[in-house]
Amino acid sequence: MSARGPQSQAADIARQARELLGQVRESRWPGFAPPAKQAAPKPALRPAHKPAAPPRPPAPVIEAPSPWSSLEQIAQVVSTCTKCPLHATRTHTVPGEGAVKARLMFIGEAPGVDEDRLGRPFVGAAGQLLDKMIKGMGLARDQVFIANILKCRPPGNRDPQDDEVAACIPYLRAQIALIRPEVICSLGRHATHALLERKDPIGKLRGRFFEYRGSRLMPTFHPSYLLRTPADRKPAWKDLQQIMVLLGLPLPLPTPRPTEENN
Repeated sequence: MSARGPQSQAADIARQARELLGQVRESRWPGFAPPAKQAAPKPALRPAHKPAAPPRPPAPVIEAPSPWSSLEQIAQVVSTCTKCPLHATRTHTVPGEGAVKARLMFIGEAPGVDEDRLGRPFVGAAGQLLDKMIKGMGLARDQVFIANILKCRPPGNRDPQDDEVAACIPYLRAQIALIRPEVICSLGRHATHALLERKDPIGKLRGRFFEYRGSRLMPTFHPSYLLRTPADRKPAWKDLQQIMVLLGLPLPLPTPRPTEENN
């Protein structure tokens, strides 16, 4: 048998060393304990985040001051207005009328044929009913202010169009700013939609107050509608009574029913 060379002896030594190391790892030697596993390093603490700043409230909308200092100036400007096509078909403009510092303001949608002829708001059949409504509240017509969204009559008494409302409503807003009424009563769907900029049915909007440019706004039915639908005069009267309570006006006493005679 030939003698083993140096490389074979080195391989034997390496094998013996691996076996010895394996015995050590398996704790075969008495008193040997395997090395404890090192705990994973804790992640570095992140700096505390600063609480997010609360959102800023929207900046208030500041409207430009009205260029008109009186109701008379507004009426004069309205009389020569050509901002929409209605000027070509009108007979008279209808700027509105009433007390300069009225506590209550009634606003309809547009002049009718009688209003266009006379240049005054609510003078036809609907106006006569409105006068009765005002009188029922214990007020006179010259104690309130009456106006419309549009200052000119739409042909055929059609509904106001959006571009006409946009052109004309600055005059009404200027009037409201000068009068500063405590309460505004919007008459009918079109007037209410134009003022509140919402499209809910008038039956859902009436009977409750809304805030409008520093005034309380109560929508109710238009007098012309009440002429066609007398059954809705009772809820309209309830709307007016809410206005009376807000203004501190005395409510009328209920009319006592006659007693039935005994047979």
